[in-house]
Amino acid sequence: MGFPSDFLWGGATAANQCEGGYNEGGRGLANVDITPHGKNRFPVMLGLDDSLDFYEGEFYPAKEGIDFYHMYKEDIKLFGEMGFKTYRMSLAWTRIYPNGDEEEPNEEGLKFYEDVFNECHKYGIEPLVTITHFDCPIHLIKEYGGWKNRKLINFYERLCRTIFTRFKGQVKYWLTFNEINMILHLPFMGAGLLIEDETIALKDKYQAIHHELIASALATKIAHEIDPNNKVGCMLAAGNTYPYTCNPEDVWKSIQSDREGYFFIDVQARGYYPRYALKLMEREGTMPVMQDGDEALLKENT
Repeated sequence: MGFPSDFLWGGATAANQCEGGYNEGGRGLANVDITPHGKNRFPVMLGLDDSLDFYEGEFYPAKEGIDFYHMYKEDIKLFGEMGFKTYRMSLAWTRIYPNGDEEEPNEEGLKFYEDVFNECHKYGIEPLVTITHFDCPIHLIKEYGGWKNRKLINFYERLCRTIFTRFKGQVKYWLTFNEINMILHLPFMGAGLLIEDETIALKDKYQAIHHELIASALATKIAHEIDPNNKVGCMLAAGNTYPYTCNPEDVWKSIQSDREGYFFIDVQARGYYPRYALKLMEREGTMPVMQDGDEALLKENT
């Protein structure tokens, strides 16, 4: 079986992994910026460190990345020379809304991405853009508690309206959240959550999950309203759990383990929480608070 002639072969980066320029062009500080390399990396990503700033003597890879902020023309040219036809990249939320809750976007940040997309098209490369690749503005964590607060849906909506309008005609392939299920495993990295109380930590995670799923459906709705040519997808940190033996109990445990991640995609692709996820949250006491209209929004915007 052959691939169609317009199949999009490509490669990928994330803003926090490659851009650098963390304090240039009006950009604000995000959770991904203060995640260090070394022994403190996982405590920070797990939300067990509430400093929300840089530590003296630590190395922070996102500060410089590979300097894509300054070298994007050379990088994209090399990308094109490899014959790639699509480039999956992400936007830094704080480059467009430095604090996350401003009324107006940062023009310098929008212009940077506009230039990047133009450079891609120059080499026949189709941008595939992740709206949020773990980025959560530090201000939204300090002021609102990250994604456990429903107000972040409104700020995300503003970001989406801004980028779908500004980049209409330049970008038609979008992903809402990168590896959305990482909230369960690395809550600070995935949703800007600080684990202040272990007794409510799991409930906070599922509340943040619901808010991101609603934000994802809202983004899909807005994308299609602004440009019917837009195509919106979802993204999971996926893997298969293999049963230790063929014992039915082991097989059942492997299925349950896989479902912890798959239910995110079930909601985004099918438009509703599967029964197994609802029963899990019911048993664990982690059922998120849902508002009127949430079910319809999920169902109508897959």
